[in-house]
Amino acid sequence: MSFNKSQAAFFQTLKLSLPIYTSLVDEIAEILQISIDSAYRRIRGEKLLDFSELEILCNRFNTSVDTFFNLHSNSILFQGNQNDYQENSFMKWMEDVYAQLNLVNSFSRKHIYWLVKDMPPFHHYYHKELAAFKFFFWRKSILFNDSLKNTKFSIRDNSYDQFAEITEKILKAYHKIPTTEIWNIEGINITLRQIELYHEMGVMTSTEDTIFLYNCMLEVIDNLEKMAERGKKILPGQLDVEGADYNFFVNEFIIGDNTFFATMDERKVTYLNHSVIYFHGTSDPSFNDAMFKNLENLIKKSTQISRVGEKERKQFFNKLRKKVVERLNATAEKEE
Repeated sequence: MSFNKSQAAFFQTLKLSLPIYTSLVDEIAEILQISIDSAYRRIRGEKLLDFSELEILCNRFNTSVDTFFNLHSNSILFQGNQNDYQENSFMKWMEDVYAQLNLVNSFSRKHIYWLVKDMPPFHHYYHKELAAFKFFFWRKSILFNDSLKNTKFSIRDNSYDQFAEITEKILKAYHKIPTTEIWNIEGINITLRQIELYHEMGVMTSTEDTIFLYNCMLEVIDNLEKMAERGKKILPGQLDVEGADYNFFVNEFIIGDNTFFATMDERKVTYLNHSVIYFHGTSDPSFNDAMFKNLENLIKKSTQISRVGEKERKQFFNKLRKKVVERLNATAEKEE
């Protein structure tokens, strides 16, 4: 009986993309509409796949045919979504974020790494009004939703309500995953600049709204400091309910690029940021091994301020607060 090692290795690659509780043979049998026995024979390499079966499996598992032929090239396959300029594009983006976090959560051993340029979106979600502002900004100025073309932002409108349920689901999923974030002092600048810019452009309905959002940022910083101190994820107002491990590093030399990296059992995935809020991901083994080594090197050259380094921790978060307070005071002074 012949045995195709390349085909058997191909199926092992597919298996790594499945949650731990999912049976590879059942998946293959269902996808190819064949018997369990036929699926086993293909997985073991006893029966060769034909081209139509290979195409179906590559499309279903978002993998490259290069994996099957064990080809080594400089090409790296990425998958992801882009703005389709529809009114529901942001909801689709939120649902995709939730799906990716659920995928990570489906594995027994998991960890996510975030190389921070802009504060990770999850931290904005801690406050309804701040989340509403970010959602409004992304939809109006990034996704170009026509319905928001001539509208202004107000913390009193109900635009957040349509995203409340999915936001809560995302937060709960995020809080279950052990996380390492690599920050720089510039990590809150983008959100602060967005608030400031909308205020200067008159997109805010009132100065009070602008000041309120700056105060939300101060509360977010307070919560980040509490999480760093405990080394655990914490929802504001729920200090007795701790989530997964939370590791906070500061790198004074590197400004991050919002790279999002996940380890799931033996599998690694890199998500690269593009078009402000979108990510393209790859499971390419060599690329991910190199990316993981790069993150490990960055962490070695960074200062850990979670659980340890109380002095450095207080200094860092006080610097973040100073940035917010300066803008808050400047806004208040202009109105006097």
